[in-house]
Amino acid sequence: MKVTVIGAGNVGASCAEYISQKEIASKVVILDIKEGFAEGKALDLYQTATTLGFNTSIKGVTNDYSETSGSDVVVVTSGVPRKPGMTREELIGINAGIVQKVSKNVLEHSPDAIIIVVSNPMDTMTYLALKATGLPKNRIIGMGGALDSSRFKTYLSLALDKPASDIQAMVIGGHGDTTMIPLHRLATYNGIPVTQFLEEKVIQKVVADTMLGGATLTKLLGTSAWYAPGASVAYLVDSILNDYKKIIPCSVFLDGEYNLEDICIGVPCIIGANGVESIIDIKLSNSEENLLNESAIRVKEMNAALSNFIRKGK
Repeated sequence: MKVTVIGAGNVGASCAEYISQKEIASKVVILDIKEGFAEGKALDLYQTATTLGFNTSIKGVTNDYSETSGSDVVVVTSGVPRKPGMTREELIGINAGIVQKVSKNVLEHSPDAIIIVVSNPMDTMTYLALKATGLPKNRIIGMGGALDSSRFKTYLSLALDKPASDIQAMVIGGHGDTTMIPLHRLATYNGIPVTQFLEEKVIQKVVADTMLGGATLTKLLGTSAWYAPGASVAYLVDSILNDYKKIIPCSVFLDGEYNLEDICIGVPCIIGANGVESIIDIKLSNSEENLLNESAIRVKEMNAALSNFIRKGK
C-alpha cells in the first residue's frame, strides 16, 4: 500500500513519521514545493528505520507528482497559516488555490486515491476538494473531528485522572474553536458515563479546553501543533488501508444527514477501505442539534468566500 503526504512541514512530516514507523503503508512519499525539503525530511525519517525496526520505504520529492503515482491514500497538508493583517477571505483564497491545484495533480497520477484533507480552514478546504475533483463523497475526508476528539479524550483523561485509552468520546461540528461540539453527554469511562464521575462545572471546563485546544498549543508553541494532528491522520489512514471500519468523527459531505445539505462538517463515520463507508446518524438532544445547526451556519459563512473564489475561476 502506498501513501503520499503533500507538504513536508511539521504536520506533513509527523504524518509520514507515524505512518512509516507503525508500518501502516509499505511506501510513503513526501512531496513539497521547496527544493530539497521533502528529500531531507524523508532521508532523516528513513534513517530511523534501523533503530526503530520498521520496513516502510520513505521517499521525498520536490513537486514531482509522477512519483506519487498509484497512491492509495493522499494526505493534503499544504497551505499557508493566517498572517497578521490577512483577512479570512484572503487566507481562504490562497489556500483554496493550493488545495485545488494539489487535488487535481494528485488525481492525475492516482485516480483511485482517497484524499484526506488537513489544510485549514479544514471544513472549507474539504468542501473545495470535493467540488474541485468531482470525486464521490466517500473519497474526500477532512480529518479535524479525529483530532478534536483526541483532544477531548485527553482533557477528560486528565480531569478523571484515568488512562486515556479507557476514555471514549467524540467531537462533531466544524473544526474551529467556535464551531466544534464536544458531545460530553455521550462520553464514557470504560462504558460508564463520565457524568457519574465529574461535576458539571468540571465537564464544562473540559469542553472549553477542548474547543480552545488548538489555540492553546499555538500560544504555547508559537506555531500550530503537529504531533497530535499527525497521529490523527495516521489513525485514519490505518482504518482505511486495513479496512478496520472504525468509527471516527470526520468532516464529510452531508446530503440530508443531520438535516444538513451541501456542506462538509464533522460527524461520526465508519472509515474503511472505501473511505467513508457510512455516516452514523446518532440521535442528538435538542441542544446538541441546535449547536450543530449553528456550527453549520458558521461553516457555510466561511464557504461563501470559497464560492466567490470558485465563481471567479481563480
